[in-house]
Amino acid sequence: MSQLLHTMIRVGNLDRSIEFYTHVMGMKLLRKSENEQYQYTLAFVGYGDESTGQAVVELTYNWGTESYDLGTGFGHLAIGEEDIYARCEAIAAAGANITRAPGPVAGGSTEIAFVEDPDGYKIELIQMKSATKGLG
Repeated sequence: MSQLLHTMIRVGNLDRSIEFYTHVMGMKLLRKSENEQYQYTLAFVGYGDESTGQAVVELTYNWGTESYDLGTGFGHLAIGEEDIYARCEAIAAAGANITRAPGPVAGGSTEIAFVEDPDGYKIELIQMKSATKGLG
């Protein structure tokens, strides 16, 4: 049996990113490790550990690199929420950037919103009642 373990994103300020994913998005810091020889630090955040079947986010900080060109290949992380409206209110109150207000997708009924993390990565919030369906 295969299992999706994590998605890795490179970040320019590890403490700022950990703060965002734990305090704003409500994830837990699961573990953190430094590699002095190759000068990078990894932090894994998520709603549960991979051992419980949860996929997590690996935040990779390459020492001395403060920003990255995000390019056009990466789309977004998707997170299911029980109430995206309340979640967006809490995210906005924490000072984070909501880039698409919660509501139905164009031409459909699936309710989504988009948030941006401190490095500019997009996070889609999907109302759980329709999180496993295709958008529409």
